[in-house]
Amino acid sequence: MEAKKKFIPLRDLEVYRLARKLSSMAWRVYERLTFQQRKVWGDQMLEAVDSVGANIAEGYGRFHFSDKNRFFIISRASLSEGIEHWIDLGFERNIITDQ
Repeated sequence: MEAKKKFIPLRDLEVYRLARKLSSMAWRVYERLTFQQRKVWGDQMLEAVDSVGANIAEGYGRFHFSDKNRFFIISRASLSEGIEHWIDLGFERNIITDQ
């Protein structure tokens, strides 16, 4: 007897839930920024962080493994850009703090 594969809704994937939580945190930081900080730093930080979940969602909706994998790799790169570059730069420039 063949085992039936279960479909897991996107919102039930832990990695997607974590990406959405990260986006929510980034938005709270963005809301507190001045116009100048948003223009120079915030817009790009928010785009990078938001694209993590967006690429997970798009990849999850693709049919072929290689197509899915490409979006998951892009998602990982966006996470690196958001955290390792923009958030780190925000700490360096005192735009954000540990709080």
